[in-house]
Order: sequence, then structure tokens, then C-alpha cells
Amino acid sequence: MSGDPTTPASAAQSGSRPARPEPLLTVEDLTVTFPVKAQGLFDRRKLELRAVDGVSLRLARGKTLGLVGESGCGKSTTGRAILQFIEPRRGSVRFDGVELTTLWRKRFGARIWGRELRDLRRRMQMIFQDPYGSLNPRMTVEDIVAEPLRTFRVGDATQIKKRVIELLVRVGMDPRYRARYPHEFSGGQRQRVGIARALALNPELVICDEPISALDVSIQAQILNLLMELKREFGLTYVFIAHDLAAVRQISDQIAVMYLGEIVEIGDRDRICDRPLHPYTRSLIQAVPVPDPVRERSRVKLPLRGEVPSPLAPPSGCRFHPRCPIAIERCSVEHPVLRVVEDREVACHRAGEA
Repeated sequence: MSGDPTTPASAAQSGSRPARPEPLLTVEDLTVTFPVKAQGLFDRRKLELRAVDGVSLRLARGKTLGLVGESGCGKSTTGRAILQFIEPRRGSVRFDGVELTTLWRKRFGARIWGRELRDLRRRMQMIFQDPYGSLNPRMTVEDIVAEPLRTFRVGDATQIKKRVIELLVRVGMDPRYRARYPHEFSGGQRQRVGIARALALNPELVICDEPISALDVSIQAQILNLLMELKREFGLTYVFIAHDLAAVRQISDQIAVMYLGEIVEIGDRDRICDRPLHPYTRSLIQAVPVPDPVRERSRVKLPLRGEVPSPLAPPSGCRFHPRCPIAIERCSVEHPVLRVVEDREVACHRAGEA
């Protein structure tokens, strides 16, 4: 993208990107840990928090993978580790056949991005959760959207200005307001600015880190519709992170359900939502309200016990067994692995039962 910044966008619109059979993104055994100090005054132990533990994913070009789960289950950390914002402890992340975890470099005792990884950043972008905190309050909208273009030296000043105007119009913003600052806009408008910034370099993969959770319900629908339109127009591939299964079902082709750092069920969107096999997936779906009061009262819900355990000390066996209403003795001693059951992968000892 060294010439006119608008050229790749027009090429994407015309569908000129070659279709390749291999997945755009492959994640295998991804593990992310954080050191934690013990709380006691004289306790010198060094604890380890496993935020992501052995996550594996495959995502084809032009598809959307919905990553769903409760707050604190490791969804956002997984997205950041895929983009190498966080260096994984172990595992493999391959983007278009390139292994990203080996592109780090060591400088002055610290781990930093290598040049190859910096170049790949143009093809991978993120839409952040907080539209208030993700935009620099001291920069105008024009500077915010133009920052990726200037960082990678894409086009001259005239081309960059033209590209910024095109992006703002495409996400539904009035380009006359590009000289304003983020605090002068609503939450939905700020998120549109964040989307325009993410699309500035015409990426192939976009990680959407709960982009609608901080917005009003009516604005959430607008942002979801915008993301789906942009996906069709530019041939984008999404990892859509959310805790709202209704929104995930609307935008995703596949759904992966996470619990305490692990994927417990992954498969086709409609099959998982219509017939969940893991009890945790079932409870998430049952938590989505039905707009019909008669149907809502007649629903048979699967109650969960207790609270989410601490990731510092996860339960033995299945991590969900202390809250699971159908747990058996085997669940407390044997850790389930993902296995093919019917038409998806599920980590549950009782998933094959009627």
C-alpha cells in the first residue's frame, strides 16, 4: 500500500482478493499467563494467573468467529494475544501462513516487536471496547483516523486527507466534523471513528473487542449493521468478542464459548444456539431474554450454582463442574478435552448423552 491509499479499498470492493483454501487465522494451544503477587504481608509466593489456557481456533477468510463468555473468562486477552499485543507464554498463532509468535525480538533485555511483525500490523487491526478511552482526547478526528496512514507513510498529505474523508463517510460520520475532538461526540459516533481508524490501512483481519458493550441498545444495532456491511464490502474477516449471545448470533458464522480461559464448545452458529450441548452454553443462551412474555414464562431454565472460580486456583477436573447442574464424580477428577460430538467440538464428559 505504497501509492494511493484508496487503491486497496477499491480492489477489495471489486472482490479482487484471491480466494485461498487455507484458513486466514490458525491458533493452536494458545496460553497467556500473568504473574501475581501473593496478598499476605509475609507471603513471598509468586502466583500465576492463567488468563488463556490452551485455546485453539481456525478462521477462514471472509468469515466471522464469535468469541463469547462471561466477563473475566479470557476473551479480550485471547484477542490481544492473537494480534501479539501480549506475548503468549506458549502456543502458535499463524496469520496467512506466517507464525507470529516467533517474530518478537529482544532489545535491552525487553521483548519487542520485530520488523516483520510491525509490517503485518497493517493487515491486522482492532476495534476496542471503550469508545471513550480508545481515542486520544488531544487529537482531532482527522488526526486519529490518519494516524495509521502517517505511521506507515501511506500517501502524501492530500491523499491522506482524501482517504480520511472517504472513511468517515463510509462509517456514517459527517466529514465536516473531522476537526472536532472526541469529547464532542456521542459514544456511538466515537465508536464509528474507531472503526474508521481500524479500516484506514485496509486490513484483512479485524478483532472486534466487545465494540457494542458500552453503547445504548439502539446504537448497538446500528454498529452491528455497519460492521456487517463493511465485512461484505471489503471482504473482512472478524473475530467478534462479546458476552451477548444474541449479538454474536447475528453477526457470526461460528461461535466459540469460553469459560475460565478455555474453550468449552465451538461450532456452527445456528447449531450451537439452537441445540447447545455444553451446560454452560445452555445457560448463556437461556440468559438471553425472549421478547414474548408467554414464551419467556414457559422456558425451562438450567440453574447455575455459585460464582465463577478464581483463575488463580481453578478447580480440578472440569473447571465448570462446581457450578454445573448435571456434573458427576468423573467431572471433578478428569479434565475434559474438546472432542467432536454430533456437529461441533465440545469439552464435556456428558455431551454425548441424550
